[in-house]
Amino acid sequence: MTAPAAFPVRLQPRANPARNCVLFVIPGGGQGSSMIFARRQAQSLASAGVEVHLFYLGSRTSPRLLMAEFRRLRVQIARLRPLAVHAHFGTVTALVCALACGSIPLVITYRGSDLNPPPACFGWGARLRAACGCLFSQLAALKARKIICVSGRLRDRLWWRRTIAVVLPSGVDPEIFKPAPRLLARRRLGWSAADRIVLFNAGHDPRVKRLAMARDAVNRARRVVPCLRMEVLDGQVPPEGIPDIMNAADCLLLTSVSEGSPTVVQEALASNLPVVSVDVGDVAERLRGVREAAIALPDPDVLARALIRIVEPPRRSNGRSKLAEFSSAAIAQALKEIYGELR
Repeated sequence: MTAPAAFPVRLQPRANPARNCVLFVIPGGGQGSSMIFARRQAQSLASAGVEVHLFYLGSRTSPRLLMAEFRRLRVQIARLRPLAVHAHFGTVTALVCALACGSIPLVITYRGSDLNPPPACFGWGARLRAACGCLFSQLAALKARKIICVSGRLRDRLWWRRTIAVVLPSGVDPEIFKPAPRLLARRRLGWSAADRIVLFNAGHDPRVKRLAMARDAVNRARRVVPCLRMEVLDGQVPPEGIPDIMNAADCLLLTSVSEGSPTVVQEALASNLPVVSVDVGDVAERLRGVREAAIALPDPDVLARALIRIVEPPRRSNGRSKLAEFSSAAIAQALKEIYGELR
């Protein structure tokens, strides 16, 4: 299966496989914003001289379709004989890779909900499915030669194999996410220059992100800053539109119940966008030393006060000074070294 045109990596078949490529296994169809950080990571590795092939695991719920995907993955592994199979999520994705890779070394990147316990806001059915997914993640770890966790908290959730686990965020491309004039970005988006805009990433499950708490906090802050409004990202915005949104907004708000290493925070930092967040995932570490940023309790009044302080008057952060911790080039180099240890 080929990569989307926006992320050209070297996917051509090789006549004489030499076990010097890496096969990325990514859940989903490889379109839109779904798992875009994994696709961008593949591009960064390709730029660093690593041959990367992409395999999209199209189904993770239907037993019939999953068996077909398993056979298709086995064929791809046999054809490529890669240096490593790199599963870019736990749960079913990692377990399928563990069963399919045979003697090929398995690398797993755990990203958050694949190891974090299911939130209490889930119904019993969703909690059961999430718990099964976490169990699959833990079982797959037994086969892994290398494990990557996007935060230290996530690594601590491993039941075993912690000694082979390294902490490595997904990373962002500083050429895609970089500061640009706020008013120019607003003109392109059609946003008012007078508004104070709080950006919120609701993802595909607003319950986990606590969208209701975020709205409550913004409504309370609006009593002091009447021109304040919230712009919600719900996964429908094309990826190429996000940099402008980062530069046009006045603050990123994060209220999630659980996270791994939220890429949206790294994107905000690379864009010098101020951040207000609860203490979740690795956000406190990412924001350490950043001006115009705040870690707040998950309480609407506390969050509202932090928002007021950050957005009035509007200003930018120094988040880009943290790029050395999560730039795509640095992460690609670290991954390249990890793959080198498998030879």
